[in-house]
Amino acid sequence: MVEATAGLVIKAISCTRGYRDLFSDLDFELCAGQVLRVEGKNGSGKTSLLRIMAGLSQPVEGDVLWQGRKIHHAESTYLQNLLFIGHRAGIKFELSPIENLQMYLALNGGRLEASASVTAIEEALYRVGLYGFEDVPCAYLSAGQKRRVALAQLFLTKTRCWILDEPYTSLDVVAVGMLEGLFNQHVSDGGMLVITSHQPVTLECSEQYRLALPDTQLEQMV
Repeated sequence: MVEATAGLVIKAISCTRGYRDLFSDLDFELCAGQVLRVEGKNGSGKTSLLRIMAGLSQPVEGDVLWQGRKIHHAESTYLQNLLFIGHRAGIKFELSPIENLQMYLALNGGRLEASASVTAIEEALYRVGLYGFEDVPCAYLSAGQKRRVALAQLFLTKTRCWILDEPYTSLDVVAVGMLEGLFNQHVSDGGMLVITSHQPVTLECSEQYRLALPDTQLEQMV
């Protein structure tokens, strides 16, 4: 990967859980228009790595940099460019899909007018297949529908770096195809994507890299 255009840089990071070393001296860079697929067995450190990249966990050693600055020194700029969706849906079950996404916009500096934000949210929910469920409390939705509420954020954000932990969990084939089309468009527009998945990932972008933990060497996919 080309350092001159790198947006996200992982610099010599190491991670330990309990008394077990998950990975060490991990180095890589992610640039505009690139995809990083993090693979490995359960317990290999995939989620730990993504949480470190998102600034939610600290490595034992090393740093994460955004545009040349440590992310905790450039927190505001980094968060404005980051969308992280973890393995759990990360939604409030007592709220409806619309209310959850309104909260997302409010917390992430959404500056749409009230009517415009509702329109954008309804469009996002329609695109993830939740038309007709907009006002249903999320507690009554299926696991796949809850996941779709979280993934609807992807249609409401202009962030450059998406870090997604198992986004295909509980989704059917149609929903997976919809997501892959969205991922292709995001990367084509100059975005960056970091993704883990136990399911096959089919993307069209040319600059895809694989990191198979606990190995720390990136492999370019062809």
